[in-house]
Amino acid sequence: MNRDTLAMVRNIGIIAHIDAGKTTTTERILFYTGRLHRMGEVDEGTAVMDWMEQEQERGITITSAATTCFWKDHRINIIDTPGHVDFTAEVERSLRVLDGAVVIFCAEGGVEPQSEAVWRQAEHYRVPRVVFVNKMDRQGADLFGCAEQIRRRFAVRPLILQLPLGVSENFQGVIDLVRMEAIAFHEETRGATYTVGPIPAACAAEATAYRERLVETLAELDDEVLESYLSNARIGEEELHRAVRRLTLSLRAVPVLCGAAFRNKGVQPLLDAVVHYLPSPLDVPPVKGINLITGAEEVRAANPSEPLAALVFKLMTDPYVGVLAFLRIYSGFVKAGDFVFNASKGKRGRLGRLLKMHANKREDIGEVGAGDIVAAVGLKDVSTGDTLCDEAHPILLESIQFPEPVISVAIEPRT
Repeated sequence: MNRDTLAMVRNIGIIAHIDAGKTTTTERILFYTGRLHRMGEVDEGTAVMDWMEQEQERGITITSAATTCFWKDHRINIIDTPGHVDFTAEVERSLRVLDGAVVIFCAEGGVEPQSEAVWRQAEHYRVPRVVFVNKMDRQGADLFGCAEQIRRRFAVRPLILQLPLGVSENFQGVIDLVRMEAIAFHEETRGATYTVGPIPAACAAEATAYRERLVETLAELDDEVLESYLSNARIGEEELHRAVRRLTLSLRAVPVLCGAAFRNKGVQPLLDAVVHYLPSPLDVPPVKGINLITGAEEVRAANPSEPLAALVFKLMTDPYVGVLAFLRIYSGFVKAGDFVFNASKGKRGRLGRLLKMHANKREDIGEVGAGDIVAAVGLKDVSTGDTLCDEAHPILLESIQFPEPVISVAIEPRT
C-alpha cells in the first residue's frame, strides 16, 4: 500500500455508553456504504455486528467486532465495541490499535458513566474523536446540553457543526453549518436518499448565529482561520474543513454532529466527517518500540517498505479455523504463508492464512501492509499484546495493559 493509498484509509472505533446506539449506527453505516443489503436491528437480534447468540438474546454487544466498508473512495476499517463496563477490556484493546474514534452520546441522557470511561481510554491512547449525538428524535433531546456537558466534563472544545432540522418526533435531518445547507432524509427509502437544499427561513437566523460562533471558536484556536478572520476574508468550506481537521488531530477540539441512527437520519454526514476529520495511518505518530538487538528505542512509520511490525490485539476461537489472531500492521507488509518472529515470546511462527473480517464472516486475502487490521490463522503460542516482526529487524512494541478485575469468580464442573 503506497502513501497515496494509505491517506485514504481510516481505522476507527465506535465507542459509547451502553444503549447509546453504537451497533445500530454501525449497521446503518454498513447499509449506506453498500456493505449490507438489508439493515439488521439490535432489538430483533438481527444486527450483523452482534453475531454471538448471547448478544442476540440480550440485545447488547459483548465482544468487539471488526468490519470494512468504503465511502467516497476511502476504506474505513471499523471496530464496533461493547458499551457495558463489564466488557471494557474489549474497548481497551481496540483503542490501542485504532487511529480515530466516533463517540456516540444519547441526546436525552447526555454524558453517561461509561461515556466517561471510554473517553478516558481514548485520551490515554491519544485517539482523535468525532462526536455523534444520537437519538435526536427522542422527547427531551438536547444537542446543546450534551455539547456543554462534553465541554465541562472532558475539558475539550466542542465544535458544533450541525443543528437539528426539527425537534423530537418532527426531527427530519440536519443543518450543516459548514456548507450552510439543510439535509432532509427520506423516510420511504429508510434514509438512503436525502434532499439537500437551502436552510428553512424559520431556522436561518439560528443557523447564521451558530455558524458565526463556530468561526469565532476556530479563530480562537487556529492561527490560519484567525488570519482570515482578522483580514475580513471570506472563510469557505474547505478552509473550515482543514481547520476542524487540524484541531481534531491535535486533540484540542472535537467536531459534534447529530442524528437519529434508528430512524435512519444523519449517518451519511457522519461518514463524511470520518473522512474529513479523522486521521489516516499517516497522520498518527510512528509507533515506538524497543530494538531487541541494540536495546534502544526505535520508531516505525506507517510505510510498507520498512521492516514488519505488528501487534496482536485480540484472540478469538473460531469453530472452523481455530484460533484467530487479530493484528494491527504498523509497518512493513506480510504475505499468507510467511514466517514471522514473535518478539514477545522469542519464537518463530507461520501465518497460515490472512483474513479480512466482517463480524464473524471471513474473506481470504493474499497480503497485508502498513495500516491494515486483519486476522491471522496458524500462529502457535501467541497471546494478546504480542509483537510480530521481521526476525532480522526485531522490535518489541508496548503491550496492552488491562484494568485489574474488581472481583474474581472460579467455576468448576460437578463431574
